[in-house]
Amino acid sequence: MDSANHSINEISYRPWGFYRNIDEGEGYLVKILHVNPQGKLSVQSHNHRSEHWFVIKGKAKVLLNEKEIILETGQSLDIPLRAIHSLHNPYEHDLEVIEIQSGDLLSEDDIIRYSDIYGRV
Repeated sequence: MDSANHSINEISYRPWGFYRNIDEGEGYLVKILHVNPQGKLSVQSHNHRSEHWFVIKGKAKVLLNEKEIILETGQSLDIPLRAIHSLHNPYEHDLEVIEIQSGDLLSEDDIIRYSDIYGRV
């Protein structure tokens, strides 16, 4: 696992909203993602972790390997290792997603960006 400890409950701001780490352990990290209306995470993949997304508030438009999926509150989706994916909130209300990462490297450095509306590629 990534040797760096994650700051639990510290908010990390991004152009699309923010996230907060809420728990971690050997091989896993749990976050809450808050995606503002019209916010979109980059189209990305990870070499060292898979993710599970559970929508707790709002509605999400997900890109998973070129397929668009709409997730409503209470629905979830697995993002496999190395899958190309993105999370988008094209709606008028806030989106909140619990993200459970699992793998041998749980770091913001394990992001390969393919496109990004905020110019972070």
